[in-house]
Amino acid sequence: GARPHGASAPAPALDSDTLFAGADGSTRHVRRSISVVPDESDPARAWALVVVIDRSDEQAADAEREARLAELEATLESTADGLLVTDLAGGLRSFNRRFAAMWGLPADLLRARDDNAIAAWMQRSVIDPDAYASRLRVLLEAPLLAATDRLSLLGGAVLERVTRPLWRDGRPQGRVWAFRDLSERLAAEERIEALSSTDALTGLPNRRVMSAWVEQAARVAGAEVRPSDRQGFALLVVDLDRFRQINATFGHAMGDRVLQHVARRLQGCLREHDRLARVGGDQFGVLLGEADAGAAETTARRMLNTIAQPWSLEGATFTLTCSIGIALAPAHGRSADELARHAEAAMRSVKTAGRANVRLHQVRHEVDRRSHMMLDHAMRQALVSGRFRLAYQPQISLADGRIVGAEALLRWRDPELGEVPPSRFIPVAEESGFIVAIGDWVLAQAVRQATLWHQRGFAVPVAVNVSALQFHQAQFVERVASVLAVSGLPAHLLELELTESILVHDADEALARLRSLERLGVRLSIDDFGTGYSSLAYLKRFPIGKLKIDRSFVQGLPADETDAGIVRAILQMSRALDMRVIAEGVETEQQRAFLVREGCAEMQGFLYAPALDPLSFEERLALAVTGAAETVEGAGAAGGRHIRLVRG
Repeated sequence: GARPHGASAPAPALDSDTLFAGADGSTRHVRRSISVVPDESDPARAWALVVVIDRSDEQAADAEREARLAELEATLESTADGLLVTDLAGGLRSFNRRFAAMWGLPADLLRARDDNAIAAWMQRSVIDPDAYASRLRVLLEAPLLAATDRLSLLGGAVLERVTRPLWRDGRPQGRVWAFRDLSERLAAEERIEALSSTDALTGLPNRRVMSAWVEQAARVAGAEVRPSDRQGFALLVVDLDRFRQINATFGHAMGDRVLQHVARRLQGCLREHDRLARVGGDQFGVLLGEADAGAAETTARRMLNTIAQPWSLEGATFTLTCSIGIALAPAHGRSADELARHAEAAMRSVKTAGRANVRLHQVRHEVDRRSHMMLDHAMRQALVSGRFRLAYQPQISLADGRIVGAEALLRWRDPELGEVPPSRFIPVAEESGFIVAIGDWVLAQAVRQATLWHQRGFAVPVAVNVSALQFHQAQFVERVASVLAVSGLPAHLLELELTESILVHDADEALARLRSLERLGVRLSIDDFGTGYSSLAYLKRFPIGKLKIDRSFVQGLPADETDAGIVRAILQMSRALDMRVIAEGVETEQQRAFLVREGCAEMQGFLYAPALDPLSFEERLALAVTGAAETVEGAGAAGGRHIRLVRG
């Protein structure tokens, strides 16, 4: 166009950003630049130069970048960690609001962005400013160092600080700091630790803590240079006697309150440095430092007397006692497990002896327990390996000398222990409960042997001993019935010898089982009569057919007047109850003659024979049947087959 007359120099270019709309309805972001260009051929004319640059891609990239920055800022602000970015000199570059809140930075410092003031505020906020400053200096002087540590603030918060170098273009440009508040987590850990180490009911430490105390005491005692300098200590286990009666009578809520009061009473018996813990339901542990046997027993007696003082809670009055076992270190052990085991064993021995007392661990008892454990293991292996066997002792009629029965007696020969007598292993089996498995094996083997004899024409009743534990098994009657059914043995050829204790413990249940056995046709007898707690009322009620006089009453016959009187009384009572009587342990002719005169029906013992293996026993039976044996002098009915009494 024409240049205005007298116009001055050209005006600068005019730039603007705008949108262009295309014919298809699309839009483009453009930058438009308009400038005036003089026409060199005609000074009066000038041209308008319009330059249009398409910035759509650049605009989109800018928008995406801004969106990412906004997203990053939102992410940093939403995190639970406080974030701080500094340059290589420690100057603040940026931080999020969580960081400011953690450190309690005032608003005016945030607005001013005064690096020195903020750094000073942070240093004043920690519990140990000097250590904080020293650590910060090390980190700033080592730009490549990554580190993690903890800071304790004056307000009580504990922060975990993690710092890493900030890299750009392959070179460190500063640091990124992340702060995490550990206060809640540490508080939760403390609560968990308290719950795992404290008895919730009494507030006392628990067994785990007591074990740690004992282990620590053992380490301290063992660290003394000279043995004479070592200070021993004692571990006491206090167990309340018959505490279940408290719960059963007054309820568990009352039982809990009793335990709380027991804890207070026990604590009042201890010195300041002694330790008390609840290690079980109604069991407490006590660690007495620098205590010998005398001091430990004195404290134990004091606790014993304190617990035994009359109780009165919520209108209820009662008496409570406890049993206390004591183990000494290092005499009885050097570990918490060993000492606790010995103290508990001593406490259990108090319970067995009648409760409400104190006992120091006896080393001999520990040896016995180890021996029992070894014997128990050997017994179990013997049953699996077939090392048990049965021997049969003949039972003889005193009227005519006939074999009228056999008692099955258990024998065990071990490859390492040799011949182990029943008096040694039977008590261990009863204590461990293995007597049930042994008893089942004996029953099956004895019935099997009796069946073989019966099939060969020898109708010999076989007597089998039954322990109280075996008798009280829920399926005992069914077990007997099953063994008889499988073998085909007539039930009257099986006799079960029971202990007197079976009759007095839960008599109604015992009576029901005995009647069930009677209905099976099994014979029933009482073994070792006179050594237990039989009641004449029980004997009258129970379907018992035979009593066995214990060998302890036979040994003194006929000279011992007491033994003679007891045997006469048993015989008279048996006649009144219509029961047969057999005497065991008969070894002399004088004993046999006395029993005959007094009317005893049967005997067994070395006077005739010891327990025999099955083949030897069967040979004796064969002799009786063939009539090869001689008749006993004064024997009964003519024409019968008799056995001459010979020493075994």
